[in-house]
Amino acid sequence: QVQLVESGGGLVQPGGSLRLSCAASRSIFSFDAMGWFRQAPGKQREQVATSSYSGHTNYADSVKGRFTISFDSAKNIVYLQMVSLKPEDTAVYYCSLRSEISYLWEYWGQGTRVTVSS
Repeated sequence: QVQLVESGGGLVQPGGSLRLSCAASRSIFSFDAMGWFRQAPGKQREQVATSSYSGHTNYADSVKGRFTISFDSAKNIVYLQMVSLKPEDTAVYYCSLRSEISYLWEYWGQGTRVTVSS
């Protein structure tokens, strides 16, 4: 088991930036991949960004060029740097780890809310 705790959300104006952090309770190297997801009000949860440990990343089309996923393996922290934020980025953001056994996103944090509004 692993616990994930997100932080860094908040209220930001359009065009602003935020960096989300996800702290894991143990080494993230025992998992297949890491990712960030989000769920906007009234919508289904969607994948935002994923990364393998080799650095292979994937981004949703809506965030390409604006969001960057990264990690600090020494601290067991996964980051999501977000710039040029838009009102449509408003959502609760969740980090997740993918099991190397099932290849499913089995481990989730509690989420951190991001609101983009003037």
